Amino acid sequence: MNMSAGRKLEICDTTLRDGNHAVAHQLGHTDIVEYAKAAELAGADLLEVGHGNGLGASSLQVGRAALSDTEMLTAARAQLKNTRLGVLSIPGFATVERDLKPALDCGVDEVRVGAHCTEADVTRQQITMLREMGVTVKGMLLMSHMAPTKTLVEQARLIQEYGAHAVILMDSAGAYTPAAVEEKIGALAGELDIAVGFHGHNNLGLSVMNSMAAVRAGATVVDVTARGFGAGAGNAPLELVAANLHLEQIETRLQLFAALDAGDLAESTFVKRIPTNDSVTITSGIAGVFSGFAAPARRAAQHFEVDPRDILMELGRRGVVAGQEDSIIEVAMGLAEKNSLIDVM
Repeated sequence: MNMSAGRKLEICDTTLRDGNHAVAHQLGHTDIVEYAKAAELAGADLLEVGHGNGLGASSLQVGRAALSDTEMLTAARAQLKNTRLGVLSIPGFATVERDLKPALDCGVDEVRVGAHCTEADVTRQQITMLREMGVTVKGMLLMSHMAPTKTLVEQARLIQEYGAHAVILMDSAGAYTPAAVEEKIGALAGELDIAVGFHGHNNLGLSVMNSMAAVRAGATVVDVTARGFGAGAGNAPLELVAANLHLEQIETRLQLFAALDAGDLAESTFVKRIPTNDSVTITSGIAGVFSGFAAPARRAAQHFEVDPRDILMELGRRGVVAGQEDSIIEVAMGLAEKNSLIDVM
């Protein structure tokens, strides 16, 4: 195993942030309070809280949250003692004055600043500012399957230069295989002086395997959600990752039974539907399309009477990424028009 010597594996529980995608960002106050207590008991190192797209993202375009960022963070903060409170900040959604500073006033311990995998330069302002303020900050490279290893190393070096404490590869589309994870995580772990992490999605049914491959390749940060609660086919499930880490005797702060309890609690309270793999989410993984596009692709397909899988494959060919939701309707309309022409012929 290639984990950095002397570093304990850090588990980031993103149930109350990435999981918000699965309920149209409608997690309520009670959901946040009760799950924060469970994450604390489970021994998660970090609990990430907020709108699915991070700070400042609540909007008509990507979905209105049931609670404000401040309400969510304040509710979670009151339940945490040993587990740190974290947020995701994507420049474009989140601004320093309107979003980041109020979040820090709520007691946020760590900020993860995310950008598309080839656009690390947009994280510079927030990362450098947060470091100057003494805040723990990590860089997130979204849709990282879209860039070759060399490019990811170059982008990760920029994030390191800006002062981040870690770089995390996000498998936003659930498109990775274990071999690809080992190659890319291994390259970053070998080239960087800061920690490397992995955030997996389960579109191809490989989230747990990929997370374990990342650990073997040198990742010291792994993201999970209870019951895999998240967009599309969901994330790497906390309880399954905890079980595998236990079997491989990899040291973490996780308490196995309490982690299993956290999964049970999530299912019994706010997980309306346990994420599963179906023809649409699998196609999303094959196409390399952001997992959060599965639901709107289904809706568009129903409205325009086309196959959602055709929508996703075309989005993949176009290289569409999160934030380009309007492309879903455009593609669906184009497919409907094409189909009508074929019917006429």
